[in-house]
Amino acid sequence: MAHAQTTPDVRPRRDTPALLPLGALLLGGFSLCAQAGPTAAPQAQDLPAVTVKAAAEAPADGYRATTTRVGKTLQDPHDVPQTVTTVTRSLLEEQQADSLREALRNVSGLTFNAAEGGRSGDNMSLRGFYTFGDIYLDGIRDTAQYNRETFNLEQIDVLRGAAAMLFGRGQAGGVINMVSKTPTLMDRNRVTGSVGTHGYQEVTGDFNKRLDDNTAVRINVMKRDEGSWRANPVTGTEAEVHREGAALSFGTGIGTADEFTLSHHYLKTRDNPDYGVPFDSAAKRPSGKFPASYFWGIDGTFDDSETNITSLVHQHRFTPTTELRTQLRYATYSRAYWAAAPSNNSGPSAAGVTGGQNKTRSSDTRNLTLQSDLSTRAELFGMKHELLAGYEYLQEDSTRQSLLNLGTAARPRYASGTTTGTPTTYNGETHALYVQDSIEFIPDWKLLLGLRRDELNARYSSLTSPRLSFGETSLRTGISWQPAPDTHYYLSFSDSFSPTADLYQLSGGASPAERSKVTELGAKWLLLDGDLAFRSAIYRADKEWERSTDLESTASILTRKRRTDGIEFELAGRINEHWEVFSGLALMDATILAVAENLNANTGVVTSADPRFKGERARNTPSYTFNLWSTYRLPGGWKIGGGVEAKGERYAYVPSSANGPFTNGRFDPNVAPAYTRWDAMLAYEQPTWSARLNVKNLFDKVYYDSIYDNGGFTVPGTRRAVVLTGEYKF
Repeated sequence: MAHAQTTPDVRPRRDTPALLPLGALLLGGFSLCAQAGPTAAPQAQDLPAVTVKAAAEAPADGYRATTTRVGKTLQDPHDVPQTVTTVTRSLLEEQQADSLREALRNVSGLTFNAAEGGRSGDNMSLRGFYTFGDIYLDGIRDTAQYNRETFNLEQIDVLRGAAAMLFGRGQAGGVINMVSKTPTLMDRNRVTGSVGTHGYQEVTGDFNKRLDDNTAVRINVMKRDEGSWRANPVTGTEAEVHREGAALSFGTGIGTADEFTLSHHYLKTRDNPDYGVPFDSAAKRPSGKFPASYFWGIDGTFDDSETNITSLVHQHRFTPTTELRTQLRYATYSRAYWAAAPSNNSGPSAAGVTGGQNKTRSSDTRNLTLQSDLSTRAELFGMKHELLAGYEYLQEDSTRQSLLNLGTAARPRYASGTTTGTPTTYNGETHALYVQDSIEFIPDWKLLLGLRRDELNARYSSLTSPRLSFGETSLRTGISWQPAPDTHYYLSFSDSFSPTADLYQLSGGASPAERSKVTELGAKWLLLDGDLAFRSAIYRADKEWERSTDLESTASILTRKRRTDGIEFELAGRINEHWEVFSGLALMDATILAVAENLNANTGVVTSADPRFKGERARNTPSYTFNLWSTYRLPGGWKIGGGVEAKGERYAYVPSSANGPFTNGRFDPNVAPAYTRWDAMLAYEQPTWSARLNVKNLFDKVYYDSIYDNGGFTVPGTRRAVVLTGEYKF
């Protein structure tokens, strides 16, 4: 529908009533039709179609998201009494952010962890705490280790703070929730093609077809191939990315009292994984013995995965203010890889690295989830209430083991289908009940009270934890003051737990579950009639009994207690009709408060870490991160933009060791240096087509993007990369 491209970019003002779901508006329209007399019939027949058309053709949010479901119910992020960062579709497209990892560069306080011990795949830290167990797809746990793409994502919501009351077990840093694209009631199609340096090629398609008044289907497809500036000097082999995916979603009853969405998401990866360059154990910096461009992989190394996620969502609206939303999902994740980790003693070779440096893994994960949320708004005892109650069932079944060497020690060779040794298995069942009420006890003041109970029973084949049973309670509370629609001040507290059985093979029942507590004082303002959002928060996050992230670690407890104190600022939205900006600054002070105490489950012997770790900065937590992206629309369809990403230095060491990285009594860990990376964009946009040029790492800087926390290696980021993209809409 060509006229959709000329829809003016008009945003709702904050002094308008809260937007109800489309179905509630339609129900209201039908109700009015029924009450009107015969003379009103012509208008009543036209009203629903006009409402659907307006909703379907509404412009994108730009950089400021106006809706999120990260708090279980549909809300404006401005109204959530916790820090919420949303990476919108507009931001993803303008930056050519095709992977989840690239998208999360827009999140302040977030750092990347390098692969090791089975943790390859998307592996991030937020506010200094691991998030690999806190990645969700449409509110459902998506914890399998693989590399995610953005081709089927509408936006990415990051909820900071302990969020177990909403999501179940989790960490202190927060939750990363990916939001899938869904069918809409209009015909709209888009095809993009991209080419660039280092062999970059990508094709995507987004096709939406309206089938009748309340039924539509949407298909998204993607294929991407990419090389690297890093290569094996002996063989010429580069680190590579080869990925393809397809997502099909079918929606019926859209805009009615009963809405159903059935979807399937498929992703296949065939990568040659990059484990980076070694740290120099003497210099405590990335190795200067070999160039940063050296890649230790060979033609035979690989990272193969296949992901299948099938979901059924039913949303029943009892009234415009009461709805029941139920999701059923079955997901399978298969993955096998052989990676060559770098060595500071020997350079790349034609045979791959030997001496224990070959990292292999085969894993299969199957998850079944049922989640149901009932939400309503009501007035009781003279106070306004926003009530939420829900139930969640999660069944997890996973198997992992090493690959069999089909070659020799001097010239190893592995294949994805050939394993060796006894597999490590995990099978768990979780039942959870939760309830929450947001009470406006006096005008403009709200009290939030939330409680959740999780019961986990699991069987784990690891000898140190054959059977696990955890029952844990999580809280979420806070007080909000919104003296005006564009102003929100809040004080919140949340806690969470993680038995970590599904994440670490040595978590065991010998130690309590991880516990996290986060207190946050924040303020949110909507400026320029709601087009620009500015937020700030100061927080304290404590975590006890922190587990290791390395599946092969011999000590499961990393620290007995550690803390991050921080302050964050974020700006997102439109300054004027031509100028948009998205920026975040995070200042963090991460400190070990109590060193590790590891209890041997068989002997009862307690081993303590080096006491000198107390008071030192935690791993992979820079003192600052900063991100900025801004674009300006010029006359004649041109748009220019650019941005910067900056991170302070990050440490890598083993905090559970009995003899830590101390030199002459001085704390001396491996260090990934601070860096600043600049990007640029130039685009020409027309109603039905556009062209865009992205330059990443404009000044061709060598920087180190992610680190293996235990200190073995660090992975350099991309050198200058140029990508040209063409887009056609029809």
